[in-house]
Amino acid sequence: MTRRALASSLCLSALAVTLSAQNTGAPQSVFGYPDFSAQAKIDQQFLAVPDAKLAGEELKTLTAAPHIAGSKEDHDTALYVAEKFKAAGLDTSIVTYKAWMNLPKEIHVTATDANGKVLMNGPTPEHVDGDPFDDDPRVVTAFNGSSPSGDVTAEVVYANYGRPEDFKKLDDLGISVKGKIVLTRYGGNFRGVKVYIAQERGAAGVIIYSDPADDGYFKGDKYPKGPYRPDTGVQRGAVQYLFKYPGDASTPGTASTPDLPESQRLNPATAPNMPQIPSTPISYHDAAPILAALTGPNVPHEWQGALPFAYHVGPGGVKVHMDLKQDFAYRDIWDVIGKIPGTDWPDDWVVAGNHRDAWVYGAVDPNSGTAAMLEAVHGIGALLKSGWKPKRTIIFGSWDAEEEGLIGSTEWAEDNAAALSHAVAYFNTDVGVAGPNFDASAVPSLKEFVRVVTKEVPAAKGGNVYDAWKKSQSEGESRRHSANEHLGQGAHQNPDVEIGDLGSGSDYTPFIQHLGVPSTDIGSSGPYGVYHSVFDNYNWFIKNADPTFIYEQQQARVFGIEILHMADTDVLPYDYVTYGKEITEYLEAAKKKADESKVTGLDFAPALAAAKHFTAAAEAVYKKQQSLPANPADLNTQLRQVEGDLLSQAGLPNRTWYKHTIYAPGEYTGYAAVVIPGVNEAIDAKDSARGAAQLTALTEAINRAASTLETAAK
Repeated sequence: MTRRALASSLCLSALAVTLSAQNTGAPQSVFGYPDFSAQAKIDQQFLAVPDAKLAGEELKTLTAAPHIAGSKEDHDTALYVAEKFKAAGLDTSIVTYKAWMNLPKEIHVTATDANGKVLMNGPTPEHVDGDPFDDDPRVVTAFNGSSPSGDVTAEVVYANYGRPEDFKKLDDLGISVKGKIVLTRYGGNFRGVKVYIAQERGAAGVIIYSDPADDGYFKGDKYPKGPYRPDTGVQRGAVQYLFKYPGDASTPGTASTPDLPESQRLNPATAPNMPQIPSTPISYHDAAPILAALTGPNVPHEWQGALPFAYHVGPGGVKVHMDLKQDFAYRDIWDVIGKIPGTDWPDDWVVAGNHRDAWVYGAVDPNSGTAAMLEAVHGIGALLKSGWKPKRTIIFGSWDAEEEGLIGSTEWAEDNAAALSHAVAYFNTDVGVAGPNFDASAVPSLKEFVRVVTKEVPAAKGGNVYDAWKKSQSEGESRRHSANEHLGQGAHQNPDVEIGDLGSGSDYTPFIQHLGVPSTDIGSSGPYGVYHSVFDNYNWFIKNADPTFIYEQQQARVFGIEILHMADTDVLPYDYVTYGKEITEYLEAAKKKADESKVTGLDFAPALAAAKHFTAAAEAVYKKQQSLPANPADLNTQLRQVEGDLLSQAGLPNRTWYKHTIYAPGEYTGYAAVVIPGVNEAIDAKDSARGAAQLTALTEAINRAASTLETAAK
């Protein structure tokens, strides 16, 4: 140990003693360790390092300029993150991929009334008095990623949130959207699903706006006075059909490396995950004249937003001319990868990541997560300098082009699929800090793992994160990604803190749903009305989210402890008993839904028997995990195999890239998780034949996993 390393170690130890005295809720023992005391000391050394002030400085640097994927400014952030990784002692590289992406050339939306009078000529520039960032000339006009160009003039039909039930209501009212421009508000499902359903129904185009009922003045004070969306704020976003497959449109299942010949790429213009009708986002300032002029029936009561007039469904009273000129090209994107080799099990990777690109400045989404990740790297770097080394290899990923369709993470995961077949975990953060309320989603096998980690980490305002989390949930305040739906919905009910299921909309998707790597996603939420707008900037952040960056520090600590525990635990801490119980609940709920929907011909008995088999084997394995065998390598290999057993190589119907039989983003939700998706979506479609086939595939997957657990228990 060098003199510098020794001094660093002594300094860390002194800080750790102070921190430990404050953190009286730290666990005395942790599942997976024969003796947690050594790891506890390492944890305390780590916890002393992530610094709130440094996190604030990092966030300020990362958000100094708009940095949309593929831009020079985006590349500048890659260089900055790479230097941070190198300074911490990580083996660092910048990996380039070439992806099909669009930038707007011209975006015009004009509305006229029945007499041809111009009601709106937009888009209106985003602006509020007092914001220091909204007039930067590098800000790209609000647009939809993956939207084709289009020049359309048509009548308008208002479709509420653009969910299947909303379009069904239009059917009930006798209103067709064929040949019309569908006006829909954000919320309820992923924006790409809104376009997808409209396309299925023959619409000419889609306009998506943010209603003040959902994230504007109806919720509270508008920015800059408060955290909610101002009149001209626009939610940008990709409308790529993520539920088909994410990543580069031309290379599903294959990495889009710069040297990949075009002959090995799909034609992106007709790729299955690319929309075929144009769409664009607008503000409620620009939507109001359209909605005010619409005639036709009054909307159903629940469709009424917060603009100060009665909404009508249309068509009639107004026409819209939507002229979109998009510049599509193969563009370079840059993932930053930092690696720390493991000493004992170097092939067992622990991967942790966050995306770096933003629609504009991205203070909350994603760079609050990037700053937290950099402080986790800072803490782990300090451990490295003190002489510590992880037992398993740790890999940090700063992903690019997430906003355009999870591109950077998907291409890297596809590029490293063979090695990731035995990665033991992927830990994600995206919207790291939008406010004070911690929350998480995870595969069932890692839900208790997350709870244990949060019991060890000091909360920003006293106590530990777990207790603060539990309190916020009990008060009904914890709504993960309140405005942007980045986490799947439908958390499993539990007397403990509830942890959500993984849907899509962030970078865990390729890891869990394509490759079967056990995954978690963490962050903290709060009133956040400026999602994907120019106002998601440093000024908004220090006014509303985390003025002193104490939640950034908390996020860094939780993220880092996740990584350290998974890298150094002797026995992998997967909880397959909970997994089995949740699978059983999913099956029972699906059986009830099928009965209520009068979908016949589905025999759930074999699947339920397989789930019972899985749970019994899991209970036996859990006892063996607790016994902590002296040489756990074989047991760990089998434990890791179980998640992979739940993949179906055939994939889901009509979207074969998604392999996981238990979790997927819904075809008509996009972000929110659909559990046992093959079966549930067949029931929704009232397709008995498909449902029976998917039940068979699911049963086979559960039995594969149960057999692996039985072998592991011996």
